[in-house]
Amino acid sequence: MNLMGLPSSANQGTTFRPKKRKTPPSGSKGSQLEELIATTLGSGNLREAVKLPPGEDINEWLAINTIDFYNHVNLLYATLREFCTPDTCPIMNAGLYEYRWADGVAVKEPIRVSAPEYVEYLMNWIETQIDNETIFPQKPGVPFPPNFKDFVKPILKRMFRVYAHIYHCHFKKVVGLKEEAHLNTCFKHFVFFTSEYQLIDEANLAPLKDLVDKILNP
Repeated sequence: MNLMGLPSSANQGTTFRPKKRKTPPSGSKGSQLEELIATTLGSGNLREAVKLPPGEDINEWLAINTIDFYNHVNLLYATLREFCTPDTCPIMNAGLYEYRWADGVAVKEPIRVSAPEYVEYLMNWIETQIDNETIFPQKPGVPFPPNFKDFVKPILKRMFRVYAHIYHCHFKKVVGLKEEAHLNTCFKHFVFFTSEYQLIDEANLAPLKDLVDKILNP
């Protein structure tokens, strides 16, 4: 583990590689919204921070927050990668819940994989979605697809599974790294946002139901 809390070069032979941080195009509306997110999060009121700013486009807001959550989950998991291996986590699970991977394209039928393999599949899949300009337009004036929310929902549903795995399987390690405050803040932000825009069905939140309920109804 290096000083940044990321896996050292000794782990370079493992499956997961932290992805490059995704950012909106410089000077774009997304870049301006990213600055607004940083400002509102700094206020400490996460419930207010997720609300759509007056006059802003809902799809822009969904897009920039989805990219932001991708960056957060990517970095959080990277800090735990040396503890989450095919040996320690031979299946991707959260308590009694098991998650199998399928994307309907490269992997058409759900397959059982280890947790690090699942996260690798997931991060690559999300990266492909974000880089697809027919889904996440990069140029000013290019419209989002009319069903953009339908693309965002499965991305966030699957991101939740990474949080669920971390809380169920690695929370003691998180505490040992003194990262629990950061994890909890990131997850609270995620829960407030997905709840505000009804992006994850309640049934899919079951592995962390008690924690989600405590966040939404303290």
